[in-house]
Amino acid sequence: MNLKILPIVLLISFLFFGQTSKASNQVNNTIDSIIVLKSQRLMLLMKEGEIAKSYRISLGKNPIGNKTTEGDKKTPEGLYYVEYKKSDSKFYKALKISYPNEQDRQRSASLGVPPGGLIMIHGLPNDMKSIGKFHRRIDWTDGCIAVTNEEIDEIWDMVPIGIPVYISP
Repeated sequence: MNLKILPIVLLISFLFFGQTSKASNQVNNTIDSIIVLKSQRLMLLMKEGEIAKSYRISLGKNPIGNKTTEGDKKTPEGLYYVEYKKSDSKFYKALKISYPNEQDRQRSASLGVPPGGLIMIHGLPNDMKSIGKFHRRIDWTDGCIAVTNEEIDEIWDMVPIGIPVYISP
């Protein structure tokens, strides 16, 4: 792991450790939070303050900065939660995150623009599943966080609905 991000990961882990999630029935193989480090193109699955698993990711086509409006192709930044799992997605499988939160709605309202929505952690498009890990060469989503289909299968099994998702710049 890059030593520059280690203090950030430790701080975020400390903030999440001990915090109760919105999920009620967690089992031993589940994780308790997700941390996305946009600048590193890295997603960390956390369990009890430790990194349980990490994944290389692709982001929105316009990855720098926080999402402010629908269609800006930016991946949001802030604290969210996994709202539900979607198995009938056009992206193989997907985990819907709770964007926009109240801060996002207020920011967009102050700008007079819609905040957008449907931000997910998802696999590859159903018509491009053979691309595999090569999808990571570019940021290609409309603001979502993308992993391979094999990775979303693994994530799907470990992530309970309601856990926090922290997305950092």
